[in-house]
Amino acid sequence: MEIKVIKSSGERVGFSFDKLRNSLKHSGASHNLIEEIVDKVYDEIYEGITTNEIYNRAYALLKKSKSVFASKYKLKKAIYELGPTGFPFERFVGALLAYSGYVIKVGVIMEGICVSHEIDVVAEKNGNITVIECKFHGEEGRNCNVKVPLYIQSRYNDVKAHWTTKKNTAKTLDKGWVVTNTRFTEDAINFGKCANLYLLSWDYPKNDGLKDRIDRLGLYPITVSTLLSNREKHFLLSRDVVLCRQLWKDKFFLDHLGISKARKEKILEEVKLLCNH
Repeated sequence: MEIKVIKSSGERVGFSFDKLRNSLKHSGASHNLIEEIVDKVYDEIYEGITTNEIYNRAYALLKKSKSVFASKYKLKKAIYELGPTGFPFERFVGALLAYSGYVIKVGVIMEGICVSHEIDVVAEKNGNITVIECKFHGEEGRNCNVKVPLYIQSRYNDVKAHWTTKKNTAKTLDKGWVVTNTRFTEDAINFGKCANLYLLSWDYPKNDGLKDRIDRLGLYPITVSTLLSNREKHFLLSRDVVLCRQLWKDKFFLDHLGISKARKEKILEEVKLLCNH
């Protein structure tokens, strides 16, 4: 009999053990461990349980086995933890693009024909300029509707119109992006396709969404760490350290936190495993 569970949006849906297995696979856990966790969740699941409760149970079991598995499993929640202002998310998106070969700037004022615009991220690669707007949601269950790409497209068109008046640049302003940590509605995706606006969300485009890019490149946010406290994570974010890879490179930040040598070694071992994913 199908069991109905409650999503963060309040929607009641049928629970899928296959989806649970797939999300656990992203953690790097072995087949045997995944099946063991699925069996335990099966024994404890009940009608009307929240997806958050199921997540917490699976997360605890992964963490008990190996902390790095739990870190990868909590990726989606870790991105929510970049909030609440959204600015760390902008830096995170910029860092993802920087490691993909782009030269990036965060928080850039660009002139339009009508007004000036503050652009979240400007990325340059091979003489092509991409303007990127980041839509961060601090609460689960909220999706980006069509109003977001409509608004971003109007801003992009204004900046593009001014760019074409420049006579002294060989660089091309060739694309506008909208990046969100949640999901786009169907209307938003259809508008993006029609308007030639690139949309990037948690799971869109298929096999090339945020979660896929992060896993593929090993560019995990520091908020995935199961060993750093919230205070320590906020300190690192305030110093523009948004990626585990950055912390691995600039280990001295941990010294500023007064962390013991033994604990520092554990944190760095976790970071190393994530960077080498």
